[in-house]
Amino acid sequence: MVFMEIPAKYDPSLTEDKWYSFWLQNRYFHSEPDAREPYTIVIPPPNVTGVLHMGHMLNNTLQDVLVRRARMMGKNACWVPGTDHASIATEAKVVSKLKSEGIEKSDLTREEFLKHAWEWKEKHGGIILEQLKKLGASCDWERTKFTMDPELSKGVINTFVHYYNKGLIYRGVRMVNWDPEGQTAVSDEEVIHKETSSKLYYLRYYLSNDGKAGKDFVIIATTRPETIMADVALCVHPQDERYFGLKGRKVLIPLINKEIPIIEDEYVSMDFGTGCLKITPAHDINDYEIGIRHKLPVIDILDNFGKLNEKAVILIGEERFAARKKIVKMLSEAGCLEKEEQYTSQIGYSERTNAVIEPRLSLQWFLKMEEASKEALNYVESDKIKLIPDKYKNTYKHWMENVRDWCISRQLWWGQRIPAWYLPDGDFVVASNETEALELARKSNPSIELSDLKQDNDVLDTWFSSWLWPISVFDPGKPGFPDKVPNSDLAYYYPTNDLVTAPEILFFWVARMIMAGHEFCNDIPFRNVYLTGIVRDKLGRKMSKSLGNSPDPIELIKSYGADGVRVGMLICSNAGTDILFDESQVEQGRNFSNKIWNAYRLVIGWNVEESLRQNEKSASAVKWFDNILSQSIETINDHFEKFRISDALMLIYKLFWDDFCAWYLEIIKPDSGAPMDPDTYKATMGFFDKLLKILHPFMPFITEELWHNLEERGQKESIMIAMQPAAKPYSPEYIKSFEQVKEVIVNIRNIRQSKAISPKNPLELYIKGGLSPEFYPIIKKMANISEIKLLESRADNNSGSSFMVDTAEFFIPLGDLVNTEEEIRKIDAEIEHLTGFLASVNKKLSNEKFVASAPKAIVDIEFKKKSDAETKIDKLSKLKNELLKH
Repeated sequence: MVFMEIPAKYDPSLTEDKWYSFWLQNRYFHSEPDAREPYTIVIPPPNVTGVLHMGHMLNNTLQDVLVRRARMMGKNACWVPGTDHASIATEAKVVSKLKSEGIEKSDLTREEFLKHAWEWKEKHGGIILEQLKKLGASCDWERTKFTMDPELSKGVINTFVHYYNKGLIYRGVRMVNWDPEGQTAVSDEEVIHKETSSKLYYLRYYLSNDGKAGKDFVIIATTRPETIMADVALCVHPQDERYFGLKGRKVLIPLINKEIPIIEDEYVSMDFGTGCLKITPAHDINDYEIGIRHKLPVIDILDNFGKLNEKAVILIGEERFAARKKIVKMLSEAGCLEKEEQYTSQIGYSERTNAVIEPRLSLQWFLKMEEASKEALNYVESDKIKLIPDKYKNTYKHWMENVRDWCISRQLWWGQRIPAWYLPDGDFVVASNETEALELARKSNPSIELSDLKQDNDVLDTWFSSWLWPISVFDPGKPGFPDKVPNSDLAYYYPTNDLVTAPEILFFWVARMIMAGHEFCNDIPFRNVYLTGIVRDKLGRKMSKSLGNSPDPIELIKSYGADGVRVGMLICSNAGTDILFDESQVEQGRNFSNKIWNAYRLVIGWNVEESLRQNEKSASAVKWFDNILSQSIETINDHFEKFRISDALMLIYKLFWDDFCAWYLEIIKPDSGAPMDPDTYKATMGFFDKLLKILHPFMPFITEELWHNLEERGQKESIMIAMQPAAKPYSPEYIKSFEQVKEVIVNIRNIRQSKAISPKNPLELYIKGGLSPEFYPIIKKMANISEIKLLESRADNNSGSSFMVDTAEFFIPLGDLVNTEEEIRKIDAEIEHLTGFLASVNKKLSNEKFVASAPKAIVDIEFKKKSDAETKIDKLSKLKNELLKH
């Protein structure tokens, strides 16, 4: 057979673009419904603003492995790509760009701003998807979706109308997480709580005597002195003896001398601070709840930008943190600052802008979640949807059982605009479009015109579109209409199979997709959720631009090749476990690529002589590797079924590097210049073909390159659509016997090394029991043994090194090279170890309760351990006695 010339060294840059273009041209990634079993994954849509980072690399490599393997299992694999419009992040990017051009958002109309936003999206929005192609991602690019595609946006609007008409969407004033920088409310899940060092300020509130300060005062402790002007009461616990008799009395707010009452509520903790709490309903969620119970007024002293407004009376226009510094000084000068203490607490930061969140009362749109969360929890608790690893079930359950109504409105322009239209009298109607809105409005006021209606300015939370993703990417007309018959795509591909995503979005994306799937398809959206770990640096720190500890994935691919990076990312990545990334891992991946390449070059460099018959050692090696290959395929299949992707890769890695290269190829390798027999060569090329197929999901580029070199292929042939090899019946006993052979060879090599005997110096080997003569030729070649004899025939005056493999005895005569005393010391140490082991086994077997109650198979194993240990001790003792004779 004539093979194409391949370079001496593997160069990924010569193969990756070539084969990716080949796959695209032949539309191997594209899927249409047919008679095959579908296998479907929808990509967690990355932000349209984003570029590839290490988390994306891990997430998308895992998805690609699953999808490529599914294709090679004969399934109709469909991996749907797309991006998320990311309202807050994208609007911030556009606002920043406009500012750099001297344009303020406030100077533009909504339509003008959106024109700029769409221009920005068209210019920058496809970057991350193009980068995924460099990784080898086999997405069905013809199906690429964007959460603000017209049809998908229409589905979002229909969903809002559906839930509103069902009575589950309402509008009301609630305490929300306000991002002063992003100028919008954000959900609880978009708030990152960080341990932050601050101060606890102890302030004096003087008791009021007809509006004037008396001599007596109470002390409160607060971290936010800048909000005292919004105080409406002081609150103590009704059982706190320190404050008996103060209920109903009034105090004066420092600096502004405004009277407020002292009230009692069991919410107050008597052992925190002074046990006296200032109540500021507009700026704290717990104070807000107390305010409702006691019918207190609400005074909001901060504007949208976190600056003090006119209601603050003092420091008007000051930013909240600047105001804090100034008011502390003012309080001190007024004699109202008792003391300060260092204090560390959990502070909420906006995930998008890193601004400190401001709890704020705001008129927002909400979706009731209690009803939907029950079914979403049931799907996971019943294992209809499996979380991998299942340790996240408790986290999921806690979230579902403590769910709050979802604030779905955002004070932005980029996104799907809320389909509510306001009438001149302040009432509103909800409809899918303005024509329907006018029809609804005219039911209450027949004379109303379209120009009289004003659409709500807010847009919907980005998650309100992405929770529809598994449905809308196939049938955007289905969301909002539970009774609508699904189109052919949705009917075929839904529910999807697996979702690969990060644990931090388990609630506000995964759980919500489950809710939407139940609502509109009366079914789960996916069967398995594989939750990845966080990619951290080798010091355990989360990767970030500010720390400068995150490598550029594209640069890694340029340096180590896509296959090398994929292997490096996955080889130490277990579900739900954080990855401590070090560049040595992708270097290991690149070295594996080189190993595969060099092994192939070695094999195709052999000269095959058709008339040559297969020798004994090659026949045994072929038989062994055929067995271990089938056993490995069976184990790999099991790993994939259990989503042990890293374990599957590690097994394949060791199978190729150790079993195939270090053992099999070395055993069958002809002597320098000697020919190879055709039977062994054909078997070896068959093994290579199977190994490349097993490797392909993990390493698509190098496997495609070498597979095409194995033999002449048709123009449309590709390894990615070839079938994965199936396991044949195999003999575990034969594999175990061969492992013993390997152990014998390793022992002989260790003896050579310890005695400084050259590998070129042939040795004799004496054997007693436990090893078939079939393997003698392999031992002779791999350990350079000139002759193998029975141990009984050894002359008494021979000195040398002995060892045991299981219960078989081995001896190598070494003449004057052996140190008898050293050998005896080694035997004594081994006997001591075995004696201790035997004692522990005997102790277990002497326990009548264990022997009577343990399964028979377990007890039998212990008796086998006892027998083997006794046999080894006996044989080692005899070996020692023989050495003592010399």
